[in-house]
Amino acid sequence: MVFAVSPMNVAPDYVHPLARNFPDFLSLLLACGDSAALEQAWQWNFEQFQAFLADNPPTEEQKTVLARISRQTGLSPIEEPWQYLHALQDTFDYSKIKYTEDFYDLDLNPDAPQQPPEWKVFYDGNFWGHSGRGKAGKEVAIRKEFDWAGRHWLIPSVYLCGKGLVVDFCMQVAPSDIRAFMEKWDLYPETESLREFTQEQRMQIDLDSPMNLDFHAILHLNGKALNPDNGCGTAYNPCLPPEYSVEDEAREAVEHYGLDPNLGWMIWRSAYPWATKRKPEIRSLFLTITQDPVSIPGPHFQVRCPGDTAVFSHGGAEHILTVQEYEAQAMDWNRVPDTGLERPSHYVAMSYTVTPELPDGVLTIMDCDDGDRPWQAPSAPGQPVATACAMVMGIIGGADGPATIILYGPDKQGKLHAACSSLHFEPVEQVEWRMVFHEKQFEDAVIDLFP
Repeated sequence: MVFAVSPMNVAPDYVHPLARNFPDFLSLLLACGDSAALEQAWQWNFEQFQAFLADNPPTEEQKTVLARISRQTGLSPIEEPWQYLHALQDTFDYSKIKYTEDFYDLDLNPDAPQQPPEWKVFYDGNFWGHSGRGKAGKEVAIRKEFDWAGRHWLIPSVYLCGKGLVVDFCMQVAPSDIRAFMEKWDLYPETESLREFTQEQRMQIDLDSPMNLDFHAILHLNGKALNPDNGCGTAYNPCLPPEYSVEDEAREAVEHYGLDPNLGWMIWRSAYPWATKRKPEIRSLFLTITQDPVSIPGPHFQVRCPGDTAVFSHGGAEHILTVQEYEAQAMDWNRVPDTGLERPSHYVAMSYTVTPELPDGVLTIMDCDDGDRPWQAPSAPGQPVATACAMVMGIIGGADGPATIILYGPDKQGKLHAACSSLHFEPVEQVEWRMVFHEKQFEDAVIDLFP
């Protein structure tokens, strides 16, 4: 096997395999012109690799040498060099590479890999550490595998702690799905500074991400239902470029549980308090796992006054949104502590009904515009203006979204919903609204952990 050794790389990416044998290496040279593209291909996607080849064609002297190699060996250029390199590197076991003793000396090499800390799980801890008192939980390996929500899952272990029981959920993700997602949305470090997504795009990104699935699980221990009172999560992404290497805690979890390091993994940890004062003997243990509703962007609409309507379809049925009240208002910031920022205050408030009525929580109305950001007023003419990093939105009702008010008057029957637009420094003449539907995409599943 042929390797590239790059001592100036960031740890641990010093060595990468380039070819399974020397004839393959020569065929790669014939395809790429020289070794520069081969050495750096591990950190590039296909488009970046192709761009490098196009920008750095072989010289006439190199062409002469390559032609001589081909003539004397009878070899031909490899047809898909980038695919060959990544197939080799994605499946290579880097633990087989052994370095000299100096490499592991922290005085000589501060980036040298060290022995991972002892694996311990605490009821009140997380993947990054533990604070406070209490003993680590006793690990009980169960290796429960199941398929749910279009993914393959593994619950490798549960932990018996003084306060309760801890469960680790491991969701498997195919690298091809991760790469396709990153390419679709151009999610690469070099494009991060240029990246600006709309609200609707951000919602679609959450829907598309193969590493994203919000769920909650109720534990049934000896017939008693337990809800988690704390939890945390980490992600193992084998497709990240070297400057965004996998976090240590994710790598440790993958290694401890013997998960395939060539696959992606989302790992959730949930802690369930005992229902009894003493740690019970476990006779039966079930999980009911439920997907949390996802936000699906729906149609846009515009209205101007009470009585205006918007027709939309949901679940195969036609619904009518009817505006009951619609007026421009201004936010009163006098009761909010002064931060030295000028804040936008103008917004549009709307109340509406939906016929036939949808179940609570299914529909939310949002402004398509993010609104204006607070800003620091200049103290002198010509002074630059600094924008704040946070967006301010005004919502009528609770902090979690538009409120729902139930009226029982003779003129308005059913539920009256309220929403408001984003905040602006100047009054808004017209608002473009977006419907957002909140739905579960997968049925609940019951998992027997001790069959």
